[in-house]
Amino acid sequence: MKNKKIITVAAFLFAVLSAFAVTACSKNKTAGSGNFKYGKIDLPGKDGALCGAPTYIAKEKGFFAEEGFDVTLISADTETRKIGLNNGTIPMVNGDFQFFPSIEEGVNVKVVDGLHKGCIKFVVRPDSNIRTVNDFKGKKIGVDEIGGTPHQVASVWLEKAGISAKPQDRDVEFLPYSDGNLELEALYSGQIDVAAMWDPLGSVAEKAGKVKVVFDLTTDPIFADHYCCYLYASSKIINENPEKIAALLRAYRKAQDWISKNPVEAVEIISGKKYSAIEDRPLAEELIKHYAYPGQHQHGTAEYDVEADVIYFATALYDIGYLRTAPAQFVRNAYYKVDLSLGK
Repeated sequence: MKNKKIITVAAFLFAVLSAFAVTACSKNKTAGSGNFKYGKIDLPGKDGALCGAPTYIAKEKGFFAEEGFDVTLISADTETRKIGLNNGTIPMVNGDFQFFPSIEEGVNVKVVDGLHKGCIKFVVRPDSNIRTVNDFKGKKIGVDEIGGTPHQVASVWLEKAGISAKPQDRDVEFLPYSDGNLELEALYSGQIDVAAMWDPLGSVAEKAGKVKVVFDLTTDPIFADHYCCYLYASSKIINENPEKIAALLRAYRKAQDWISKNPVEAVEIISGKKYSAIEDRPLAEELIKHYAYPGQHQHGTAEYDVEADVIYFATALYDIGYLRTAPAQFVRNAYYKVDLSLGK
């Protein structure tokens, strides 16, 4: 009888502790679709860009799930992202300052954080006589899209050197290629003189000896040490459910921190899961390190000051006529500081 009571008590205690463990582990997996607190969401994450690493890692390492999200990664071009952010069907995207003019035009989106630093290179053929910005005048420049980030980066770079990027002035001609491989083929065949490209394509071609780099966003004095890529959140969701944005941003920050500490393993995951088509893992590791993803305790420091970088690039775009709003006012309209304690 005594033994039976001991067994009964032990069973009771085991049940209580098990229930506690389940509750603790399921903190954010409640009251939502599929038992996730915030349910199912779609996030753009199939563009193949190596610098999109935090999105891939947050999914693969379970950081989205920890914060209560059942995430499906989708393909979405710039316009699809803008529409999704505007109506709230896409809560957050990583993007560059190509979104700045969209904010000015009324797309309901806010900059909520920085993602990483430089990930764009301008490459030319090995036998090209183009070496400096002054050699760009009269040249044809390939970009992924007119108004996209490589186009805007090139525009700022050229204008600061006194070369007009405006089509009516005809100092240079920009030609869009939606596929980076087609852009490279156009460069090799002489249809364009310069390819302004996202990593890793330009870096892979450089290492293969097919191109030479004349501009690197990571090291160029105008752009170095500034965030080039940001996290943008839907203003609709910020207003209706700010804790959802806080939770999503916490997941991204966990991923940034993890990548900063584990760049080699990050590349293994990204390459193994085919998120980015890069077979040269040492090169990918080098690039990941150059993107300088911030650790948890680096956010808000002078080196990683999101608001300061937004005003820096807003000023650059305002100076060349890509923005009409004075930079200080633009930042007041565009930047939103998230309270990361919400929903914890």
